[in-house]
Amino acid sequence: MSAGVPPASWKTQVFESLLGFLPDWVQITVLALVVVAFLAAWALKLKRRIAARRAPRTGAPVPVQASGADFLGPYAPRNQGGTAAPSGAREPSGADFLGAYAPRREDGGQG
Repeated sequence: MSAGVPPASWKTQVFESLLGFLPDWVQITVLALVVVAFLAAWALKLKRRIAARRAPRTGAPVPVQASGADFLGPYAPRNQGGTAAPSGAREPSGADFLGAYAPRREDGGQG
């Protein structure tokens, strides 16, 4: 009954049904692109794994995704230069930058 060949998996049948009506050169191109994508993903995963293993040995930080605060440019808060605030002075808050829209403080001062 059987010639010793196992039946094709459902994935193979779906792949063949999708590409079966296309010319051979298109089938080969699509198959080659799938293989290249798989190899590229595998190589990237391997590269990250090697970098993660080397990082503790060399003391180099593992590359992490940057946050939005790293790209503020001219909008970054100004550095105070390490000067201490005079006694009695308080740290500025968000309300200090609201101008006329700032809520009135309870101690009677405007800002």
